[in-house]
Amino acid sequence: MDEKTQDKVEAAVLEILRGSDMESLTEYKVRTAAAERLGIDLDLPLHKRFVRRLVEDYLKSLAEEEDEKQKGGSRKEGKKKQQRQEEEEQEEDEEKEGEEEEEEEDKGGEGKKEFDDNGDLILCRLSKNRRVTLQEFKGKTLVSIREYYIKDGKEMPSSKGMSMTVEQWETFSKSVPAIEDAIRTLGESD
Repeated sequence: MDEKTQDKVEAAVLEILRGSDMESLTEYKVRTAAAERLGIDLDLPLHKRFVRRLVEDYLKSLAEEEDEKQKGGSRKEGKKKQQRQEEEEQEEDEEKEGEEEEEEEDKGGEGKKEFDDNGDLILCRLSKNRRVTLQEFKGKTLVSIREYYIKDGKEMPSSKGMSMTVEQWETFSKSVPAIEDAIRTLGESD
């Protein structure tokens, strides 16, 4: 997510948090409301973590403000209340994610998105060690076709491969019919 988008998401999330009943609000509700408001898919793992951090920071700031108001009153109650709400949010998120996974399984795997260890969307697996991914790098969306290797139990991208901007990908995909024709021509000459 680029910096400009992060700023928009942060502003929307904080506006939602400030204008809502904190007793019934959950992280999931905040994330879906912000996604609807901005027209952005915030269900990607990196986006979820970003929204979760914003919500946690906001809750911490509320707890600190309340502590300052009470000046040593019942700090434990505020912390318990915050802890209870965080646990409820986490349970609700886990339930929702479980329901989403069940729905995707019911569909026969259609639409099921797979992400790598870096949070990049895996579009296609070409072989055991090669894949096509969609990733964000320095504010640009890239289509990467590359080899991966395993290091410390994680799949890591190697230098073997290429990354294309969306514009380069569009140019390449328009050339696919010509490439297929050339392959057929070479195959016929054998």
